Amino acid sequence: MKLEKIKINTPLGVLKINGNAEGIHSVIFSNKKSPVSKEIPKVLQECVQQLEEYFEGTRKEFTVKLNPQGTEFQRKAWKSLQTIPYGKTMSYSEQSNLLNKPKAIRAVANANGKNLLAILVPCHRIIGSDGSLTRYAGGLERKDWLLNHESNIKQQALF
Repeated sequence: MKLEKIKINTPLGVLKINGNAEGIHSVIFSNKKSPVSKEIPKVLQECVQQLEEYFEGTRKEFTVKLNPQGTEFQRKAWKSLQTIPYGKTMSYSEQSNLLNKPKAIRAVANANGKNLLAILVPCHRIIGSDGSLTRYAGGLERKDWLLNHESNIKQQALF
């Protein structure tokens, strides 16, 4: 089945989206300046709408159909990422424990690094056990932005 491919603008730059009727295959940040798509194929419209709502701050969960391409272990790791609630984070160690593979921290980290569904499968919510930002395929600046965007902490007035 033919993959539809588009590019959209976001507050973090261009996102390249690939998918078809079987689901979204990839959402990847582009570091290249390139023109965005003028038309959105019907099969990708729901994904674009949900991403726009996410960036507007009105969507906290994604319901668009996904079709991740990876090994069984990678797909399990990515599925576990989808259990991390909006505004929350988890360490690689916690994710490994969630997968009942407490010693597989590096394997989990490698699987997360191969996640091609940025934002939809929120690997940006994985941080170091010391609370530090850890690697992110989209870049640490984007990871920091995404975590701040999802932060539920509101500044309280002093008076």
